[in-house]
Amino acid sequence: MFHRFRLRHAAVVLALQAAALSAQNALYPGTRPFIAVDAPVVALEHVRVIDGTGAAAREDQTIVIGEGRIREVGPASQVAVPQNARRLDLTNQTVIPGLVGMHEHLFYPSGAGVAIYTEHAFSFPRLYLASGVTTARTAGTLEPHTDLNIKKSIDSGQMPGPALLITVGYIEGKGMFTPQMTEVDTPEEARRFVEYWAAQGAHSFKAYMHVSRAVLGAAIQAAHERRLTLTGHLCSVTYREAAALGIDNLEHGLIEDTDFVPGKPPDVCPANQAEVFRQLDVSGAPVHETIQTLVAHQVAITSTLAVFERNPIIQRRFLDALSPSSALNYMTMRARGAAPTSELSPEIRKEVEFEHAFVKAGGLLVAGADPTGNGSALAGYADQRNLEILVAGGFTPQEAIRVATLNGAEKLGLSASIGSIAKGKQADLVVIDGNPAARIADVENVKLVFKQGVGYDPVKLVESVRGHVGLH
Repeated sequence: MFHRFRLRHAAVVLALQAAALSAQNALYPGTRPFIAVDAPVVALEHVRVIDGTGAAAREDQTIVIGEGRIREVGPASQVAVPQNARRLDLTNQTVIPGLVGMHEHLFYPSGAGVAIYTEHAFSFPRLYLASGVTTARTAGTLEPHTDLNIKKSIDSGQMPGPALLITVGYIEGKGMFTPQMTEVDTPEEARRFVEYWAAQGAHSFKAYMHVSRAVLGAAIQAAHERRLTLTGHLCSVTYREAAALGIDNLEHGLIEDTDFVPGKPPDVCPANQAEVFRQLDVSGAPVHETIQTLVAHQVAITSTLAVFERNPIIQRRFLDALSPSSALNYMTMRARGAAPTSELSPEIRKEVEFEHAFVKAGGLLVAGADPTGNGSALAGYADQRNLEILVAGGFTPQEAIRVATLNGAEKLGLSASIGSIAKGKQADLVVIDGNPAARIADVENVKLVFKQGVGYDPVKLVESVRGHVGLH
């Protein structure tokens, strides 16, 4: 009897282990199930090329990929395709560089009454890659060790996702909006923060809304001593003050700048900044002077337009990605707001006007999704939406694509290897069904994503996370 019990018990344990292994494999099967093209040599033939430099689209091109790099690119009639190449006829399709996302996160609002953000180490890397984001700077993390370890897993090929560059933060003062942040009150604490996370492998750092000038200056100095950079979503410190302190990058643009708040107290985040922005004349001398200051100090601006859309038209793919509870929370919240619209708000139009003026003055504009806010800006999907808003606001499709590709690579110091389509560069490429030079919304029609010369199937990546966003 005891022997039969032990046998039954062992069978149950084995069954449970098998079920657990099966469930684990369903969520974490590595990269192989998502790879559509993996050959020593691949030729993308008869394709339209938008190369990321801002140049006009080139028709009927062929790109030859080998050993993870672009071997040749040029007119199809002139490029010799090796006999051993896997040939893909991409007539009527377009190739753009892999997107370089500069304000990405691996977290998303939980929808709870307390401002808590759930780490999405499973679903977000897949959504980014499926959307054409092949390089992503996480502009702030609430779980630094998690992000750093996810980066290691992606780099080692254990899971699919973009090449991650981990920005550790937030360097924040009193008034933080989520208990997941760390309060940094003194310059000494700021230096220790930077020293610790630099030793752990941080790529860069981020300051936040209630930081003081003294703390910000100390953090910038400590980062620069280690040849690292610091960006900021600021409020208590103005953009001109931050530029004078040596900040490298500012997030969101003019919509968050407090330079123009009358009587603003030093090191205080004013409550009326949003109202001041709504009344601000972008073409006026004060804004022009701020732009000149930022350009002179080589401070980049990160455009995150999609996160400021409060009630955009809902896409089916967005709701499909959300878990049922997350979808219910989101739709309930939306019902309390304004009616959905595809029109750009006056605030977004004003921000795009500033960004256009910034670029015209010689400023470096980059872009990212920032999947936070009310939850409507989703990883990857919001990166695509940013391109659409930039074009709606007056940028050409080629200019918008440059913002989201080569400009980001330049800010990261990686433009020699990524960000544009040229011979010798890393084969980070996005195959699009359609012509975004004529219809920018075609950037949503991703058919294949090459990362270091390996082609991933975006449909399989998206299907693997269906119903998971909001959970993990």
